[in-house]
Amino acid sequence: MKAGVGAPGRAQIPERTLRTDRWRIYPLTTGAILLFFIAYATVRIFMNKWYWAPEEHYLTPIYSPCLSESCVPGSSHFGTPLPEIPWFLPMAIITFVVLAGFRGTCYYYRKAGYRSLFMAPAACAVPEPHKKYTGESKFPLVLLNAHRYFFYGALVFAAINVYDAVLAFQGKDGGFGMGLGTVIILINLVMLTAYTLSCHACRHIVGGRLKNFSKHPLRYRYWTFVSKLNARHGQYAMISLFTVILTDAYIMAVSAGWITDLRIFN
Repeated sequence: MKAGVGAPGRAQIPERTLRTDRWRIYPLTTGAILLFFIAYATVRIFMNKWYWAPEEHYLTPIYSPCLSESCVPGSSHFGTPLPEIPWFLPMAIITFVVLAGFRGTCYYYRKAGYRSLFMAPAACAVPEPHKKYTGESKFPLVLLNAHRYFFYGALVFAAINVYDAVLAFQGKDGGFGMGLGTVIILINLVMLTAYTLSCHACRHIVGGRLKNFSKHPLRYRYWTFVSKLNARHGQYAMISLFTVILTDAYIMAVSAGWITDLRIFN
């Protein structure tokens, strides 16, 4: 028994879709971006080096916070409560689990992943190749409902990123300083904050359970602000991928000695 568009009683149209626009561009480009980011992040977390530039006080967000005894001197801003990490395990495992979990369960990335990687469906009015639809009610997709809990973890890491950005304003002589890396870190901080605060879970937590906004004017203001950000959540999600890569690649290059940080002041 055929299902979906091939079910009995449905119009038997031989064409996969009657759309004449370039609908393949979105799933192809989005899929390429997601796969590139996944590959880049996987390689970087297993490198376990070139994440801290001591003279410039730059710490890449992929390895922040660095909490193990394996961390290079100066990179552990919150101490080293974890023991030395074996060479075959990534030092940034906690950061990776929380932030990858936050993005992986994100409503926007779920849509992007379904359309670009699983073709479920690739676009509107384009049938998907799967014979049946079970939604996200079964394992392992039911785990995606943990998004709101990953959001709380992402808030903690957002605060840590702010702390790292403040440290990036230290000069080489210990006073106030600023370099090109500082600017890149700030741009990344803005985009990560915008992505985190525009999250659907954030919007729900701020005002989703309120029955009367007039009795909660402050939370209504927060909800209104988050709702405006939420309209561009997808844009922040994709842009922040590039800013994270740019920030990490720049700090890696400075830490490895491939380039010299362009100092703006001190």
